[in-house]
Amino acid sequence: MDQVSPAMASRYYQEMQESFRGNNKSREFPAHTAKVHSVAWSCDGRRLASGSFDKTASVFLLEKDRLVKENNYRGHGDSVDQLCWHPTNPDLFVTASGDKTIRIWDVRTTKCIATVNTKGENINICWSPDGQTIAVGNKDDVVTFIDAKTHRSRAEEQFKFEVNEISWNNDNDMFFLTNGNGCINILSYPELKPIQSINAHPSNCICIKFDPTGKHFATGSADALVSLWSVEELVCVRCFSRLDWPVRTLSFSHDGKMLASASEDHFIDIAEVETGEKLWEVQCDSPTFTVAWHPKRPLLAYACDDKEGKYDSNREAGTVKLFGLPNDS
Repeated sequence: MDQVSPAMASRYYQEMQESFRGNNKSREFPAHTAKVHSVAWSCDGRRLASGSFDKTASVFLLEKDRLVKENNYRGHGDSVDQLCWHPTNPDLFVTASGDKTIRIWDVRTTKCIATVNTKGENINICWSPDGQTIAVGNKDDVVTFIDAKTHRSRAEEQFKFEVNEISWNNDNDMFFLTNGNGCINILSYPELKPIQSINAHPSNCICIKFDPTGKHFATGSADALVSLWSVEELVCVRCFSRLDWPVRTLSFSHDGKMLASASEDHFIDIAEVETGEKLWEVQCDSPTFTVAWHPKRPLLAYACDDKEGKYDSNREAGTVKLFGLPNDS
């Protein structure tokens, strides 16, 4: 593994600390009428999409330092639990819903270009790095692989354990699942033959993310730990332990040097990947269930379980937030 020299690491640390000192403002933008489950950036960073319990997806344009709502996407009959963009086409995104369908949308037409029926209530989704396949996981631990062009199912796997989050590696030749027994299961792709099962955590392994450089992946667990893994050697390189609650969501910055993690703790932890040191923490008033770094800038989109406190403490706010804005903006 190539090591970053301590001097270089500390230079990056100082640069980012300085950057956040001048750019640590968070701003919120109305997006939905209920809790936001998922936020994600298009590959070019021009748009942010959000999916909500209100059965819709919203898309914003990033203009300078603010999000401008472009469209609301309706059609699902149940909560939109997760969404993701096409890895190289900035106009396409896909949503997974509890209504037993996934939908592919094109921001140029604002229409749903495909609805694919699946067997169960869908809770997680990812798009393969080559753009050819969409994998969707449901509440019954079935993962379906759907051809992104024909919209037909290519393969279906029923697992005997609780499947939490799913992801391809950046090379597109392995498929990873995190499970309820604290393991990371690795399958060959496209054959889907088991390669390895790694005991990663003593309790439920919730989320997994690969860094853009392909060097590391990270997992978050119910034990409140984030573990960082070498893709090449499949060994744990270090752990981040600043959160006290189950880690719900992770995101690497565009350069792979920062890792944001969040939970029911009222802050988002931003760590330096190479040293594990805390670079910053983003204060929140409530649990955070989704975070996503911008693909080109140190801007973090996130959504919390906020309530409309002013009038009705039970009503969900449905806002998306952006951290990393200039303090004077």
